[in-house]
Amino acid sequence: MVLLLIVAGLGVVIFSVFLFAPHIRRYAAGPVCKSIARLDGKTALITGANTGIGKETALDLAIRGARVIMACRDVEKGEKAAASIRAVYSEAQVEVRELDLADTCSIRAFAQTFLREVDHLHILINNAGVMMCPYKKTTDGFEMQIGVNHLGHFLLTSLLIGLLKRSAPARIVVVSSLAHNFGWIRFHDLQSQGSYNSGLAYCQSKLANVLFARELARRLKGCNVTVNSVHPGTVNSELTRHSTLMTIFFVAFSLFLKTPREGAQTSIYCATAEELHSISGKHFSDCVPAFVAPQGRSEETARKLWEVSCELLCIEWD
Repeated sequence: MVLLLIVAGLGVVIFSVFLFAPHIRRYAAGPVCKSIARLDGKTALITGANTGIGKETALDLAIRGARVIMACRDVEKGEKAAASIRAVYSEAQVEVRELDLADTCSIRAFAQTFLREVDHLHILINNAGVMMCPYKKTTDGFEMQIGVNHLGHFLLTSLLIGLLKRSAPARIVVVSSLAHNFGWIRFHDLQSQGSYNSGLAYCQSKLANVLFARELARRLKGCNVTVNSVHPGTVNSELTRHSTLMTIFFVAFSLFLKTPREGAQTSIYCATAEELHSISGKHFSDCVPAFVAPQGRSEETARKLWEVSCELLCIEWD
């Protein structure tokens, strides 16, 4: 009897999901960026643009007329992504450059070449990231998630900030996550050497993204360069590849997840929307301002993280 009730219950759930699938998809997709701003003559740099929301962001900005530079660790995959963008929009000005955010030498080499060959930079989207990977260190000895998601982008932005200021008005978009709500900056063990939990390390790196955006916005006040962080939503992408459990979950509940194109909308909004021309230091989700956890609003933590990041990267950035 109990078994029959369970089977019947499952049947009702499956039937309901099938019946309301179009409505569920519409709700899960979230809003679309409504800005029709053109970006002719503008240059945009997007990290991790060979797949997922980075690739979709690159396509959208290219259609708007921007010159889009796709910074990718895997150049071959990057070229395939660029070719697929050109197949959709034949006039797309997209180019691929090698950038490994897990290697500060690669970041410095990228920036040196970029500054030599590119005259302007109007949009920087710090999009690349790793999620819940097994414990691993970057080339420089940083825990991989804090190293790539935060420190790599911190260094890249510091090397390009002068060009962004000279190109003003300019915008910086930092892709974070709702996961920042569950993160804490563990200054006593930032590299997770004492203990490592892949999920908590990811949350810490996403909180670092929010804190970085807020502190950078404060320091850039009056420069006509804005900085905002975004939560793209729960996106069905390759980001979960390091977690078998997450991959299975995402496949099973794909109906409730955003596609990469849907997940890219808030990044696109923050990069293009006319009404955000002077908005800085905010966090967005679904193309509207979003809640920031208390630990993400701490000015003291943001300043300390800035100082520690500079020390770890051996740079001075006032």
